[in-house]
Amino acid sequence: MSSLAAARADNFYYPPEWTPNQGSLNKFHGQHALRERARKIDQGILVIRFEMPFNIWCGGCNSMIAKGVRFNAEKKQVGNYYSTKIWSFSMKSACCKHQIVIQTDPKNCEYVIISGAQRKIEEFDVEDAETLELPADEEKGKLSDPFYRLEHQEQDMQKKKQAEPVLVSLQRVSDARHSDDYALNKALRAKLRSQKKRVAEEEASSRKLGLGLRLLPKSEEDAAVAANVRFSSKFEKNRKDKRALIKAASIFPEPSGSSMSNKKRLELEAKRRKICAGAASNLLTGAFKPSSWSQSPMPSSRHRGTSVSARRF
Repeated sequence: MSSLAAARADNFYYPPEWTPNQGSLNKFHGQHALRERARKIDQGILVIRFEMPFNIWCGGCNSMIAKGVRFNAEKKQVGNYYSTKIWSFSMKSACCKHQIVIQTDPKNCEYVIISGAQRKIEEFDVEDAETLELPADEEKGKLSDPFYRLEHQEQDMQKKKQAEPVLVSLQRVSDARHSDDYALNKALRAKLRSQKKRVAEEEASSRKLGLGLRLLPKSEEDAAVAANVRFSSKFEKNRKDKRALIKAASIFPEPSGSSMSNKKRLELEAKRRKICAGAASNLLTGAFKPSSWSQSPMPSSRHRGTSVSARRF
């Protein structure tokens, strides 16, 4: 034993005050060998793990309890069928704590629900399930009669002839499929080898992209969905601005020593166009006439410089 606690748990620890004439350790401690499972042993009840033999409907909340679900059930004898004991199992459902009682039926070799639940009856069509229907108890009794077998022997032989081609074809397909074990093993290993290679390539491509997980192979549907996605970014806006600057820029090359920004240059060009447009509109409406400058009398010396500069302009 690794420790004193382990020895006590395994019931191998004998205290110093124990003597052989006092009997076993259970008798010395005044407890049953099954401990908590035998707390009602004086009433003939033993706690066991009971497994549900079939699907049932709970009588308390009408929920289904599947076959194979285990319960802590109280087992006790309630009678005898000849020399065979009839056992009763009482348990509480986990869904609503409803009391369920099930007994054994030695006569029919099955379990019977006494109270607290109802057995779930599952019916199916023999043709849809592609199975054989077992004969009923009455038919089993008739099969022991030789005259009954003789009367129905012709029908049985006819059914056999109808089912024989299907069975033979299924047998041939099965034999052809599993005849060459080496070829089947070779095909399976080749398939697994190609699958491992594909997984390794996908992992390598994912590592190149800096991803810690393996990406699935590409598909046309994913590509179509990804092409329709539009992310909110400044790329479209920047592209439109650049195209607008290119369209508004002059076709003549700029001097190499110019350090003027595009925005300032555009503003100056816009002002220049406004000035030219204003001058053209004044000329067309007759605000001033360039020919009147030559017909006017000679200006005085005070205004001579102004007229000369106006002509130069």
